[in-house]
Amino acid sequence: MASRKGNSYTFGSSSTNKRVVNEKIRCDCGRKDLIKTVRNGPNMGMKFYGYPLWPDTQCEFFKWVNEHTDLEEQQMKLLEKDTIILEMEVEQKIRDEKIKKLQLKKGNLEEEFKDMKNEVFQMKSEIMNCSRNEKNLFMALFISWLLFVVVYLS
Repeated sequence: MASRKGNSYTFGSSSTNKRVVNEKIRCDCGRKDLIKTVRNGPNMGMKFYGYPLWPDTQCEFFKWVNEHTDLEEQQMKLLEKDTIILEMEVEQKIRDEKIKKLQLKKGNLEEEFKDMKNEVFQMKSEIMNCSRNEKNLFMALFISWLLFVVVYLS
């Protein structure tokens, strides 16, 4: 409900009356509505359409300036959904790129692992050969000592 205070009107809180007329918005009685601004309260700074109460009318038209029609609301919801979809697509592309990088890294690590495995196998082979050589040398030393003892005692 509107009440008059000097040059401003109150719709639950005080507002300014700047006499800005919107040609498209008309109240129920057919007059062009003024754009007003809420000066205090929880809606401070918000603009609304309203018409001053004239002595000859009981018109109490009220509509927020940023109030949307059903079509506008649906378009906003569609835009929000499109934005969410685009954000999700970007996130998916980023995840796909990370997956590709990780797969490449995995491939490199697997190749490195194969190389290391081959090196370990070669080292095992070399250790086995060294062990055989060591046994052969030990046997040769033992036989030479045995021959030395036989030659010395004879």
